[in-house]
Amino acid sequence: MSTADREVARDPQDLARLFIARANDGDLEGLVALYEHDAVLAAGEVVATGHAEIRKFYAKLLERRKSFPAPEQLPALRNDATAMTFARLPNGTISAEVARRQESGEWLWAIDQLKIKPQS
Repeated sequence: MSTADREVARDPQDLARLFIARANDGDLEGLVALYEHDAVLAAGEVVATGHAEIRKFYAKLLERRKSFPAPEQLPALRNDATAMTFARLPNGTISAEVARRQESGEWLWAIDQLKIKPQS
């Protein structure tokens, strides 16, 4: 699918929904397109900076997993053109992201942090 054909996030809350849909479709480029060009993704021991490294991370993830459950999305915290988004996956993984509204009006993630829920 070309970039022009993909739905864009018009609200920061759209990003998680678009992520799950694209991950379940195996749409690697669609996942990368949810991030700013110089975004940072941290997942466990992995820190990926920029589209090339984020693409490499998601290529490996999509090789290992074919199904991604919908998360419980928590309300975004917004301050003008910046927002923090949060989601809790069924396995307890928590994600927190910083999204920014682009000049086009589209929202993209600038920072993405996945953290495994501590065992109690």
